[in-house]
Amino acid sequence: LGVFLTCTYTAKEATKKTKKAKLYVPQIDCDVKAGKIINPEFIAKCPPGCQDVKHRVYGTDIYASFSSVCNAAIHSGIIDNTGGKVLVQKVAGHSGYRGSFSNGVRSLSLPRWRESFLVSEGKPRKGVTYPSTLEYSSSKMTRQSSTGDTACKEHQTTPVPTPATEMATTTPTPTTTTTEPSTTLPQPTTTPAAPRATAAPAKARPGLHRGRDMAFRGTSTSASNRNILRHNTGAQHQEPVATFQRAASSPVHLAMEIDSWKPGLSLFDTGFSSKEELNPKPLESISQGNQNCKVDLSFLMDGSWSIGKRRFQLQKRFLGNVAQALGIGSAGPLMGIVQYGDDPSTEFNLKTYANSKDLRNAIEKIQQKGGLSNVGKALSFVNKNFFLDANGNRGGAPNVVVVMVDGWPTDRVEEASRLARESGINIFFVTVEAAAQSEKQNVIEPNFVDKAVCRTSGFYSINVPSWFSLHKVVQPLVKRVCDTERLACSKTCLNAADIGFVIDGSSSVGTGNFRTVLQFVANISKEFEISDTDTRIGAVQYTYEQRLEFSFDKYSTKQDVLNAIKRISYWSGGTSTGAAISYASEQLFSKSKPNKRKIMILITDGRSYDDVSVPAMAAHQNGVIAYSIGVAWAAPDELEAIASDPAKEHSFFVDDFDNLYRYVNQLIQNICTEFNSQPRN
Repeated sequence: LGVFLTCTYTAKEATKKTKKAKLYVPQIDCDVKAGKIINPEFIAKCPPGCQDVKHRVYGTDIYASFSSVCNAAIHSGIIDNTGGKVLVQKVAGHSGYRGSFSNGVRSLSLPRWRESFLVSEGKPRKGVTYPSTLEYSSSKMTRQSSTGDTACKEHQTTPVPTPATEMATTTPTPTTTTTEPSTTLPQPTTTPAAPRATAAPAKARPGLHRGRDMAFRGTSTSASNRNILRHNTGAQHQEPVATFQRAASSPVHLAMEIDSWKPGLSLFDTGFSSKEELNPKPLESISQGNQNCKVDLSFLMDGSWSIGKRRFQLQKRFLGNVAQALGIGSAGPLMGIVQYGDDPSTEFNLKTYANSKDLRNAIEKIQQKGGLSNVGKALSFVNKNFFLDANGNRGGAPNVVVVMVDGWPTDRVEEASRLARESGINIFFVTVEAAAQSEKQNVIEPNFVDKAVCRTSGFYSINVPSWFSLHKVVQPLVKRVCDTERLACSKTCLNAADIGFVIDGSSSVGTGNFRTVLQFVANISKEFEISDTDTRIGAVQYTYEQRLEFSFDKYSTKQDVLNAIKRISYWSGGTSTGAAISYASEQLFSKSKPNKRKIMILITDGRSYDDVSVPAMAAHQNGVIAYSIGVAWAAPDELEAIASDPAKEHSFFVDDFDNLYRYVNQLIQNICTEFNSQPRN
């Protein structure tokens, strides 16, 4: 008994000392982006004063990885402008990031990005060991931990979070041997205790396999890595995100070329599934449908009390008639319904029914929800939850939302509609029995239809004087939603451009640097949706002379474009940038499609032998949006003359070719910001 009590006391004392071990939290600057830190999960301390518009944030709740960590934490309400500790968890890329104004910070929208992160209160999760030093994707590191953390460094050489129960990794490799306290009690299954002098050697623990994402020096997620940490849930990350830190001594351009050309990389796997899993019901038959109307369609059905029971039945009859007229089928239109009142809910999604008959029968069985007419909340719900792969979204079909409104909404729709449009959703409104002149004082948001629809031309809005005449607009509505050429909001900043790269191949560039420039061109190109109907890529190389490497209509797949970029051979010669701009205007942009945004990205490393201002002005007048990237000896005045207005948003300069990759994010961000600011008339 005495021996037992002695051992118990010893174990308790060891546990107390273990609990007292204090976590060293590394500090980060306000401008540090999550994508620059390799660690998939970490706790960091933000300094005061990070609430600033220059520290940009993209998303709400789930943030794109090139957002400022600290300003995202302020936006989410985890910390305020005085700073504090933040827990950051990397997750997969998301199909769309919604901007919002929260806690004094305006976050921006983005159609999609390859990596995301969540922020929460800066407290360690049970069973996870957090790094005392953060690993950056460039050679810089945070300040080293204090002397008191030496033992911790010896215990764990790879500073990444380690779940309590070891999960299977891709290629486990042994790391340093760890030691644990010797005791007669069973060993805990949570975080290992701190090493002590009396410790006995234990088995070596497997380390994390590391890989590399070349495009952004961050982490990427494969199709197999689906089980990710969800915001505000207990779901666990089943497989660590694979990352790799290049050696600090290796040249950037050499590191970039090792695996940049691998085909089949999935750039935008989201890893997210629907919040509400809806299992398809057994189908009587599967129809091919009307193949001239391939759209993914969501109807927002008014279930508010204002509509009444009789008019709710008329609405259901109208939706059934629309389903019949559309010709629902797997190769044609697919249709789901969301009913809204106080809160929205999905009646059925895109993959639930694959023929008009089954869909009409299901519509007849819908029960009215009641409540207010919260259209804005319903649009936000659809934007975040409806058009997901798990719900039957096909990707190649335009996303269309038709909002049915009895009278007017009881909440605001403008912000929710803007975010939906920026995600590529075409919004139509069918308003029935609009507010009379004496009732307009009750409308919360005047002109709510124009603030919500895709375009304000009248094509996207139908006003019906009475529910009893609703049947008259079945065919006009079907004709409009099936006119895919006019569904303007299907075009986003990533799928609606002709991008022409004008590449300096002069002697001062050199062979090695030229390959780095080509990698920069490839890294930008791979972020766009490339096809003969989406974004197209062309390239011109110049010295004294000019050479068309490939035109916009030459390649129609992303992989073919990347292979073509890789094959461009270095020319060498003088630098006639002005002549190159004129050549690109004639050989590339004169053949651009009328509905495409013409974007020129010019990369040069020196002053031109000829004038650049006149050719650049001519290009601008012909609708070309010009971005200039100067390296090393490039002339700032020429870069500004080449760039579109405002020059500070279209002109960039780096001192070394190896730093070109730093502007990939910024360039794409500026292209998207400019696209989303277009007028909607």
